[in-house]
Amino acid sequence: MSALVEAVFPRRLGRSFRWLVTSSWTSNIGDGIALAAGPLLVASQTDSAFLVALAAMLQRLPWLVFGLWAGALADRLDRRRMVMVANGLRAAVIVALCAFIVTDAANIGVVLVVMLALGVAEVFADSASQTLLPMVTPKADLAIGQARLMAGFVTANQLAGPPLGAFLFAAGAAWPFLVQAVTATLAILLVSRIVVTPVPARATRTHLRQDITEGLRWVWRNPAVRTLMLTILTFNVTYAAPMGVFVLYATEHLGMSTLQFGLLTTASAVGGLVSTLVFDRLQRRVPFATLMRVVLTCEVLWHLALALNTTHWGALVAMFAFGVYAFIWGAISNAVRQRATPIELQGRVSSLNMVSIFGGILLGNALGGVIAEQWGLAAPFWFGFVGAGITLVLIWRSLGSIAHAGSAE
Repeated sequence: MSALVEAVFPRRLGRSFRWLVTSSWTSNIGDGIALAAGPLLVASQTDSAFLVALAAMLQRLPWLVFGLWAGALADRLDRRRMVMVANGLRAAVIVALCAFIVTDAANIGVVLVVMLALGVAEVFADSASQTLLPMVTPKADLAIGQARLMAGFVTANQLAGPPLGAFLFAAGAAWPFLVQAVTATLAILLVSRIVVTPVPARATRTHLRQDITEGLRWVWRNPAVRTLMLTILTFNVTYAAPMGVFVLYATEHLGMSTLQFGLLTTASAVGGLVSTLVFDRLQRRVPFATLMRVVLTCEVLWHLALALNTTHWGALVAMFAFGVYAFIWGAISNAVRQRATPIELQGRVSSLNMVSIFGGILLGNALGGVIAEQWGLAAPFWFGFVGAGITLVLIWRSLGSIAHAGSAE
């Protein structure tokens, strides 16, 4: 048992690392439960496709509105306390939702307001929480730290959480959200145990707009981080274009049932779980630059495979492969970015990264809908293949310098 604990939580990374990862895993259980229960609650209140889509958008839109401001605040305030306050507000909103459900006062208007409030709180919680790992983990171990955080996301958020959320919702609409509130509270208690070195105070007082400008300027003047950020933005556009209509691709283009479509997400999560088991050995033996080139090449080929695919099994294999390489990319790209970023800028750079991700997803979803409407449900994958392929060719040589950005070697 002690050997297993040492493998998951290496002693050299310290107790604060263990508290941070455990808190993240606990929070991911609740978020995974809500991943299934949230849409079920929305669907129970309305049969409008527009309102269902609006509920999902309201949880992503706050990143584009508040993301940069939240990152600037994370670089000003006590980051650990900011995480605790933001998650406390999330828990309070969820408890209020439970009260509405139990008293039969819930309606689609209430649910949409709750989704928006949770989205805003998540922006501030995540902007601060992403800065904690570099504060408790040596640069050389950031990839291991990222892999542990992502392992919790894969197992709790994607594998265990959604079916548990659906089961709890069937037992009673309030139950999944009550459990989510409990996990959010436990996550706060775990974060409170973390000990971090305070970020040095600023010599002069500045406005938040100046802080945001400083963060944007730093990213633009750092070639490695700038290229990485643009790569993330572009690949999220090309990824989101087909994923926005993926349910139609699966059910209409491939003729899959609702259950079979659900298995596609499961296959992706299982692929990610496989990566958690081999990542430590892989990142020790293979240079980051090589891994980044291989992973992005897999992304290009993934689009091509699904554009040509006509079978259920082909889609399942493709989604399993996606889960494998997406985990590796996430762990390495986040570690490289955090390693290259000064500790006092972690909040602003991390939030800009998230804005790039969600901005790319929203733009890609819109493009994918138009492309599929004009040229068919496989066309967005062809768009992704061409767009991702051109991007990879343009950045191929740069990936070597990106992989070593901020390295102590």
